[in-house]
Amino acid sequence: MFGIDFSKFPDVFARILLPAINETLYMSLISTFLAFVIGLIPAVLLVLSDKDGLKPNAKLYFTLDVLINTLRSFPFIILIIVLFPVTKMIVGTSIGTTAAIVPLTIGAAPFVARLIESALKEVDKGIIEAAKSFGSSNLQIIFRVMFVEALPGIISAFTLTLIVNIGFSAMAGAVGGGGLGAVAINYGYQRFRPDIMLYTVVILIIMVQIFQILGNFFYKITKK
Repeated sequence: MFGIDFSKFPDVFARILLPAINETLYMSLISTFLAFVIGLIPAVLLVLSDKDGLKPNAKLYFTLDVLINTLRSFPFIILIIVLFPVTKMIVGTSIGTTAAIVPLTIGAAPFVARLIESALKEVDKGIIEAAKSFGSSNLQIIFRVMFVEALPGIISAFTLTLIVNIGFSAMAGAVGGGGLGAVAINYGYQRFRPDIMLYTVVILIIMVQIFQILGNFFYKITKK
């Protein structure tokens, strides 16, 4: 098929693909977790300061809105290059798997903030009003009521962000980020190895499908 010798797959997988899979998972999972931690803060502030929020503040909402939209507008490949100095300052180098976590996190955090904001705003207003009537503070309403009610949506947001970061991590391989993207470029494209190019594409598709299935599973559990 396409002149590819599949008998060499076990050796290629053990030597090249398996380490790249581990690097991709390392970059994607850690950056997604960090993006959620960072994105949580502006998401909560957006929900609080919205005109229909618990503590409306038009100036704060406008400032955060513009900042998040600006960061989201950056093409990821350009963001990686722009953040080279920041990445080097944080991890000591701008190249490598660990270095790629910095732009992946910063690139995903605004995306996460919007997703969490949307999930929190979908919570039934009647539940929020009931919590207010019992004397709950704004933070209690946010974290004990809204987050609990919005948990299925937040899980979907985490799943979507993880899948996006898997794609971005492959793009990071173009500028020395490591992982499956680097393998596809260094071996598949530059060394004219269509077999490795095919393997990386199939592995990425399988990886995305697995995380989507897991995300759907946990979504259904929390929805019940």
